[in-house]
Amino acid sequence: MKKQIFFFSIIILAFFEANAQVEYKIITSVESIVPAGLGRSRLISVNEEKNYKDFTSTQSDEDNSRNKSNRDEIRVRNFDETKLLNFYNLGGIRFQNIAANDAVISSKINTMVEEGWELAFVNSAVESDAGKDDGQGIFITRYLFKRTKK
Repeated sequence: MKKQIFFFSIIILAFFEANAQVEYKIITSVESIVPAGLGRSRLISVNEEKNYKDFTSTQSDEDNSRNKSNRDEIRVRNFDETKLLNFYNLGGIRFQNIAANDAVISSKINTMVEEGWELAFVNSAVESDAGKDDGQGIFITRYLFKRTKK
């Protein structure tokens, strides 16, 4: 009898897990690698939803029409912008700034975990021209979170 209850419980849990809907959220950190601290660094978290289908068109050889969506419709104006420090100042790289940014980003991640989000994936990249006298660049990291919809 105990085995039957155990297996029945597993089947019920598997059913609920299979039917659970998951939602995702992306948080992006943009950290300036512009020399002399002239860039801007931010942690961005969107507060509204957009449906990608509203801004998607199907392209074919026969129909090269472009999506007529107004760029203004795509823009998101409801988001949180948390200030971060730049990697560089006039003296060069600032390790203290990197540590400060780590503390702020960790705080955001911990808050999201407390809200039921699970950090599922992290992706980062550097964008820089790197040509002669390159004075521009960013270090971008995207944090992908997921949770079961309530």
